[in-house]
Amino acid sequence: MLENEIAALNQLAERKRRPFKLLIVDDELWVRETFAEFCKLTEALEVETAIDGVEAVKKIEKNSFDLITVDLIMPELSGLDVLMEVKKVSPETPVMIITGNATDRLVHEAGLMGASGVLYKPVELPLFLTELTTVLANKRESTESRKS
Repeated sequence: MLENEIAALNQLAERKRRPFKLLIVDDELWVRETFAEFCKLTEALEVETAIDGVEAVKKIEKNSFDLITVDLIMPELSGLDVLMEVKKVSPETPVMIITGNATDRLVHEAGLMGASGVLYKPVELPLFLTELTTVLANKRESTESRKS
């Protein structure tokens, strides 16, 4: 099953003719490292990480990303703050919420603000890769339909 998710990501990246750039934002080191390791299973993903919302916003303002994953509960700038900034700077960039202890209200608010999906920690590798593939495929289809 894992091979299918990796193959699907590889096919998407081949059509794009470059790896997808992914930003992982979480204040917990083990979470950033775990998701970055997941992404190393395929050459279809290039990963950057941010330790909090402040660092994430700086990276978002300077770089272009194909997908951003963000924790909702973080010090200083929350995941909602990061989501809001992404939608200002790069409205087309999908943002996937990955959270372990957010309230239903926060998750609902993230959806209203344009989050592309929500995963609850602990996230297993196949689900993570499936969600990445789905969000990236939807972004690609959306971009292509606007071009034609």
